[in-house]
Amino acid sequence: MTARIVSIGTAVPPTRIGQGVARDIFAAQEGVDRLARRLIHAVFDASAIEHRHTVLGEFAPAAVADPADPAAFADADGRLLSPTTGARNERYIAAAPELTAAAARRALLDGEIDPSTVTHVVTVSCTGLFAPGPDYRLVRDLGLSPTVERYNVGFMGCAAALPGLRVATALAATRPDAVVLVVCTELCTLHLRPSSDPQQIVASSVFADGAAAAIVTADPAAGRPGGLELDRFGTALTSEGETDMVWTIGDNGFEMILSAEVPRIIGREIRGAVGRFLGDDGAPEVWAVHPGGRSVLDRVEGGLELPPDALAASRGVLRDFGNMSSATILFILAAMLRDEGIADGARVAGLAFGPGLTVESALMTRRRPAARTDDDLALALAATA
Repeated sequence: MTARIVSIGTAVPPTRIGQGVARDIFAAQEGVDRLARRLIHAVFDASAIEHRHTVLGEFAPAAVADPADPAAFADADGRLLSPTTGARNERYIAAAPELTAAAARRALLDGEIDPSTVTHVVTVSCTGLFAPGPDYRLVRDLGLSPTVERYNVGFMGCAAALPGLRVATALAATRPDAVVLVVCTELCTLHLRPSSDPQQIVASSVFADGAAAAIVTADPAAGRPGGLELDRFGTALTSEGETDMVWTIGDNGFEMILSAEVPRIIGREIRGAVGRFLGDDGAPEVWAVHPGGRSVLDRVEGGLELPPDALAASRGVLRDFGNMSSATILFILAAMLRDEGIADGARVAGLAFGPGLTVESALMTRRRPAARTDDDLALALAATA
């Protein structure tokens, strides 16, 4: 049987910041000259993002920062500070498990999956580290069986959700009753830091926090019928870009290199990468593309010669949530599962981009539950009488 995504649950931290507010916070940091301030305004305003969520509660309206806290990101005047990597990771340890569990609970509830039936857990993250980690905490916090098999996909960046689903698909093939819980949790804003460097300004203008969980199974009797069948996956390294998207660990947070070449490389490479992946299958009806930024979506749209509305779901998630690294593509697929306009049998192509530069692909098929007939309703009523 073909594995399918039964349901997807999402969760974001309570602090929601308008893009204009985030821009002004970053522009007010010490040491920013007039040229850097102009660049900050231009980059933030051109991002096509309206709001983002963060675990940094000190940036919430009316919040009072404690500058004596070694993990504080703002001083008493609201200016950016730069905590050490250890202090940032402590905040990841404090915040990530709760957000991870919230997304997982929603996926289980929406998919009508009893937690006791989960057989495998796959966690995905590149924004923090600890052990025993979020995979362990999920077993404890959700009351899963202590025999659940646990796996972690770490430090693969924005593209990692698709490898996570690929692992889940392989696991679902190992036993007929397998129910795999995949959770992507990224707290990207924990790695913001004051900087006038153009690449850091670009990163600070797009990244946000969020978590998303998917239930994957090949058991047709498990959970809610329908969903997204996971037909096949692909991965490709571009011929250039190894130094243009880089994620390393520094003394003051994880450091992102995100050069202006990234959208241009994607624009040049995307047609060939997607053509090789699709082969003779032809173009899909629906596209779920990771919104690394507005310019990335523009380049994908142009490179694949897509109609203007083809990436509406991706642009909508970018607008409302920003770039939540690996979790973002699952937010897009969650929106597609709710979209009544996507027909049964429609093919969905998922694309995500990560360090390397890596292109991850997935081909899926939308399956809608069969409409219930009058006989089905009569039988259901009789069973409850």
